[in-house]
Amino acid sequence: MADIEASPAPPAASDGMVTLTHVIYGLHAFSAVTGIVAQAFIVTAFLTGWPSILAVILNYVKRSDVQGTYLASHFTWQIRTFWYALLWAAIAIVVMLTLIFIPLAYAGMIGVGIWVLYRIIRGWLALLDGRPMPLPQ
Repeated sequence: MADIEASPAPPAASDGMVTLTHVIYGLHAFSAVTGIVAQAFIVTAFLTGWPSILAVILNYVKRSDVQGTYLASHFTWQIRTFWYALLWAAIAIVVMLTLIFIPLAYAGMIGVGIWVLYRIIRGWLALLDGRPMPLPQ
């Protein structure tokens, strides 16, 4: 009989890192909800609020601690959400400067805000289920 080597199981995520990932989602959510409550754009509150900025810093600082676990996909998901939201908000601001397309820019900012909320909710629900986030290769 041939020896069958079992592939090593991926390292388990520590309870402390799972808790930290919940905290990071909470910080992002707090910033986004601030945009709703303060009658501002969700995306601007998300990008400029100290909780979200702190969350992204934590993502970068602790990223190596979750490497190889399912939490790594959550960290990448959160980081990409922040940077893509910044990109789309910057594009909307440039469009707003044209004056003619101000309604389009407002619609874009609202759309990005809804997308940010979707990303936070989808990621947090997957974390609660202990599932990794699907990431493009």
